Amino acid sequence: MVILATITDQGRVGGGFGRADRVAVAHLQAEGGFAVEEIDVGWDAKHDQHADGLHHAMIAKFLKEQAVDKVVTGHMGGGMAQMLASMKIQVVEAEGPLDEVLHAAAETHSGR
Repeated sequence: MVILATITDQGRVGGGFGRADRVAVAHLQAEGGFAVEEIDVGWDAKHDQHADGLHHAMIAKFLKEQAVDKVVTGHMGGGMAQMLASMKIQVVEAEGPLDEVLHAAAETHSGR
């Protein structure tokens, strides 16, 4: 399972999804831990540079490349939520320490 979480400036899960500057891509390991890579995506700067459809397409491409199963974020707009639902990516709205939020999200995984 691959979980993508939006990361705030304080290194916590939260903020808005489509305007995230940084994300953590976490791969669940067999022993129950995570291999986490933090990536500067710059979606905040790119958000207003493109029409919604192009911005959403850019994010969809990134999610597919990373094989994301679940997104954890502080909040998300309706259009983005619809796009992720159409991609069969589960969305969880949560905030808090990255490790705690990832473990809680993994426990509620319902599969693809």
